[in-house]
Amino acid sequence: MTRPLALVTGASAGIGHAFAHGLAQRGYDLVVVARDTARLDALAKELQATHATNVEVITADLLQIVQVETVEARLADGDRPIELLVNNAGFGTIGKFKDLPLDREVQEIELNVIALTRLMHAALPNLLERRAGGVINVSSMASFQPTPGNATYGATKAFVTSLSQGVHEELRGTGVTVMALCPGFTRTEFQQRAGVDSTDIPDFLWQEATTVVDYAMKAFSKGKALCVPGPLNQATAGFSSVMPSTVTRRVAGLIVGRGDK
Repeated sequence: MTRPLALVTGASAGIGHAFAHGLAQRGYDLVVVARDTARLDALAKELQATHATNVEVITADLLQIVQVETVEARLADGDRPIELLVNNAGFGTIGKFKDLPLDREVQEIELNVIALTRLMHAALPNLLERRAGGVINVSSMASFQPTPGNATYGATKAFVTSLSQGVHEELRGTGVTVMALCPGFTRTEFQQRAGVDSTDIPDFLWQEATTVVDYAMKAFSKGKALCVPGPLNQATAGFSSVMPSTVTRRVAGLIVGRGDK
């Protein structure tokens, strides 16, 4: 039997890397996408050796439209169709919005929102034709409230969570699932790349990327529109949904440690 095929963006590190391993363990072949060819090649060799996984490597910078189109074309290919798209590529910036370089904020929107939207749109026709599979869009706990100190990041993830749930409902009854995955603090390279000093964040708030993937795959298998990994994150998301925005944005600013108090 043909193994199912998943495409993972941002697969060279962090949650994307954990998804690649988790999906290989679950019997998927993979198309892995990122900018770092050397890391992708090393990942492919590891997955092939450990799980006998067939791995296709696509080196692509999703801030470059021509390279986004390359990934779109792969998603639209019906000869070896993608059954699961994990839209994981993204980044965050830290600091007061007025002080941050505008070009980088715009790039953040282009990657976290525009590229993600284009890839999901490209994936859906094949998925709907087969009436199976779906899309996991990696969002964030930051999507549930304004986030002073990384305002653009929180705004992009609010878009991702809203879009995912809206499209999920549009596709009800088609056999195709679109799910937003909203992890909290996860031990990856994300904080270092964003310039976040995370030394003061208590250990109990952190999750491993493998744990996030396990929660995600269980929720996806049940056809969920939203996955918030772990009881503590679920309680926090619930708190954010019922408290006034004046409270939640101040709490978020204190957590980030860079917003106006």
